[in-house]
Amino acid sequence: MTGFRPDSTRPVALADLATALGAPNPGVDVLITGVTLDSRAVQPGDLYAALPGANVHGGRFIAGAAAAGAVAALTDAAGADLAHAADVQLPLLIVEDPRSRLGEAASLIYANRDPGLSLIGITGTNGKTTTAYLLDSALRALGQRTGLVGTVETRIGERRIKSVRTTPEASEVHGLIAAMREGGVDTCVMEVSSHALSLHRVDGLVYDVAVFTNLSQDHLDHHRTMDNYFLAKAALFTPQRARQGVICVDDAWGQRLAADAPIPVTTLSSTGQPADWRLDAGEGSEFTLTGPAGRLDLRSALPGDFNRVNTALAALTLLAAGHGIDAVREAVLADPHVPGRMEKVTANTPREPAPLAVVDYAHTPDAVAAALAALRPEAAPGGLIVVLGAGGDRDRSKREAMGAAAALGADQVFVTDDNPRSEDPATIRAAVLSGARAAGAESRIEEVPDRAEAIAAAVEAAYAAGPGSVIAVVGKGHESGQDIAGVIHPFDDRTELAAALDAAGGSA
Repeated sequence: MTGFRPDSTRPVALADLATALGAPNPGVDVLITGVTLDSRAVQPGDLYAALPGANVHGGRFIAGAAAAGAVAALTDAAGADLAHAADVQLPLLIVEDPRSRLGEAASLIYANRDPGLSLIGITGTNGKTTTAYLLDSALRALGQRTGLVGTVETRIGERRIKSVRTTPEASEVHGLIAAMREGGVDTCVMEVSSHALSLHRVDGLVYDVAVFTNLSQDHLDHHRTMDNYFLAKAALFTPQRARQGVICVDDAWGQRLAADAPIPVTTLSSTGQPADWRLDAGEGSEFTLTGPAGRLDLRSALPGDFNRVNTALAALTLLAAGHGIDAVREAVLADPHVPGRMEKVTANTPREPAPLAVVDYAHTPDAVAAALAALRPEAAPGGLIVVLGAGGDRDRSKREAMGAAAALGADQVFVTDDNPRSEDPATIRAAVLSGARAAGAESRIEEVPDRAEAIAAAVEAAYAAGPGSVIAVVGKGHESGQDIAGVIHPFDDRTELAAALDAAGGSA
């Protein structure tokens, strides 16, 4: 649950909703003022969406939803049977695939066909969160009131709550947009995951600008193939979902998307691929963008080639949204704080010379490789140290590749637990270790199951390596908990890394 809804809505007649969804009219005069698919979040006047789930059908909770004040339910034939079996006297809108109709229903209930604010949607395997924060920071510098929906948090102006998933369910997304409109938001920047697109979470929204960062292996437990994964992302770049696009064509997937997209697109390349805009790296974090509107001399607030690309995408998105080139040049220079993305960690009482220590959310092979490549110039010979694991109950096929990326990119690798969830942590570590050892690199590889102990061992190794050492703790980024066998234990890489640095200072 996001926790954000508008304070008031214009009621929608159930009969009008039935007509819009192509559902049989229940023949009951009912007014709808909200919608949710969580029976625990029902408010009086809600439409309860009783959807089929992986394990349990939402129809089993219709009685509870009715008791909480739901005045109607959207469901399928199976949900209707469950409601009738429980003798629930609630008007039902019965459609074949209720999940695919929820976005349309929520759009009508919250009057979002004309949302009254600009919408920017960002998709891609890596870089969504960083690009979203860069855009949010720049828009604020331009004097706008912003909304943000993404992996780290959901925010309306200065009101914020921690996010449960990258992109909320359709009922929550539309409630958020209505609350943003009510709160005077000018532009909402939203991370749009492949799950959100394939599971209809952003149906009923049309983005003013859609942004594509890149595509590499991830989420194949859900999409099964890279082609399916790409097609889920590509669905954002259609007239039903976006008016125009900004696409990085550094990888083959971006090139394919730019060639196939049926909406106008602006392309970016940092690798020499033909594109509307060319990124030329300068000294350090500085770079130049050259394209049809002129030249922008910019710099990235975060290290690495990929963060120059993220910054460039933010600038081109602002241009596509209608902001002038001079205003964009200044706005993009505002330094954002991006939680858990190349975030530097320092100790209260460091032992000098202290290593450079960062926490990053990198949890795919490409992201691990890119993070370590970004830090390599900062590290003395032999002094780049990485701590990583892999999550359980997720794409198992990327674990060996993550281990290989770590071994090829760092001088010392500490393989540890991430979020094992319901899986045996030792099995996950074994896969990561296998990939690391098979990479043929000369890096030193150690297994330290306890993540806090692995971080402490990395700090000890950094001091042993001498001045100029760099520690990268990757995988969890901004997360403040570790999921072990269904129990979330408090754990924040940033806190643990700072404590280990402090402990090293105290031991000195």
